[in-house]
Amino acid sequence: MASHARGRRGTHIRVRTAAFFDLDKTIIATSSSSAFGRSFLDEGLLTRSDAVRAAYAQLLFQIGGADERQTSRLRDALSELIEGWDVATVQRIVAETVHEHIDPVVYAEALDLIRRHQMNGRDVIIVSASVEDVVQPIADLLGADGILASRLEIEDGRYTGKITSYMYGQAKADAIRDLAAQRGYDLGGSYAYSDSVTDVPMLAAVGHGFAVNPDRALRHAAVERGWGMLRFRKPVELRSGVGGRHVLVTLGLLAVGFLVGMWLYRATQRLDEDEDV
Repeated sequence: MASHARGRRGTHIRVRTAAFFDLDKTIIATSSSSAFGRSFLDEGLLTRSDAVRAAYAQLLFQIGGADERQTSRLRDALSELIEGWDVATVQRIVAETVHEHIDPVVYAEALDLIRRHQMNGRDVIIVSASVEDVVQPIADLLGADGILASRLEIEDGRYTGKITSYMYGQAKADAIRDLAAQRGYDLGGSYAYSDSVTDVPMLAAVGHGFAVNPDRALRHAAVERGWGMLRFRKPVELRSGVGGRHVLVTLGLLAVGFLVGMWLYRATQRLDEDEDV
C-alpha cells in the first residue's frame, strides 16, 4: 500500500509509491514488438523476408540467447525495418489486434500482482524497451497507470527509423528516477520486476526488487543483492472468446519460426566466424 510517515506533530503524511514492471517475458510470455508481426505482414508493412528476420529475432528472444551485442544489432535492424512506416497505420493495427495478440500471453501471476499493487494504492508503471505505440495499448489493456517506453522519431506522419529515446539498461533506472521526482514517488518503498539481467539498474533503483523467471546471470545478481525471485508460469486469456484455434495457430507459427530461426542462427554464426577471420 502507499506508505505513511509521521510528521512532527504526530500527523500521518501519505507517501506515494509505485510498482514498475518490465513488459516482455515479465508481464507477457513473448516479445511485445514481434507479437504484432503477423498483422503487420497481413497489412503489407512487412514483407515475407522481413517476417523471417522477425522470426529469428523472436527465436533469440524466447531462448534467451540475445546478449547486449545481439540486442543492439537487432535494435538497429528493426529501426531500419520500420523506416517509412505510416504512424497512423501502425497505431490502428495495434489498437485493432491488441486483444488477439496479447490476451493469450499475459502471465496470470503478473496480472494478479498488478491488481494487488493497485488495490494497495500503488501506481503500476510499465517500463519497456519496446516503442510507445506498442506499449501504450498494452498498458491500457492491463489497466496500468503509466508507461516508460522507447520513442521513435516521426516526420510527416512516418517513422524515420531513428530511435530518439531507447529505454534499455541504465536508461530505465534514470527514467524511473525522473518520473518519481515528477510524481512524488518514494522509491525506497516502491517495487520493480524484471526477467533480464540488463534491468539490474532498474531493480536497484527501488527498495524492493524482484527477479522474474531469472536466467543464471540475473539469479546471481538477485542472490548478491537480496532481491526476491518469482516464477510466472501460467499465461491467461484476459477475455473469453479467444479459443483453441488461436492457440493452435500461434503454436504453429512458433514452430515455423523456430525452424527458420535455427537455420538463420546457424547462418549468422557462420557470418560472425567469417568476420573474425
